[in-house]
Amino acid sequence: MAAFLVVPILELVLFIYVERRIGLALMILFIALTAVVGALMVRQQGFSVWNQLQDDLGSGVLPGAALVHGAMVLVGGAFLLTPGFLTDSVGFALMIPIVREGIRRMGIRILRQRTIIIE
Repeated sequence: MAAFLVVPILELVLFIYVERRIGLALMILFIALTAVVGALMVRQQGFSVWNQLQDDLGSGVLPGAALVHGAMVLVGGAFLLTPGFLTDSVGFALMIPIVREGIRRMGIRILRQRTIIIE
């Protein structure tokens, strides 16, 4: 709940800081550029995850990892659609497969520690 208050304030502070450093025109250009690059990355990673999902299903493997990666690409895309430097950073990080896999493995470790996952 606090994130809905803290994140917009941090984004506003970052906007002001960056605008003072590089100017309004460059900042707007940078925001537009990150939106375009982000959309291209979401598209590419979305297709990659979709292909992995189809491969898993075709070979009879449960597509758990592919589904988690797909959810993270979806969340990352939402962050990239939200204007801001902090949200863009998180969104771009979620477009990197190694980062997503690290988050997935960390989530599994946390769930195992809480005995939610039964093997």
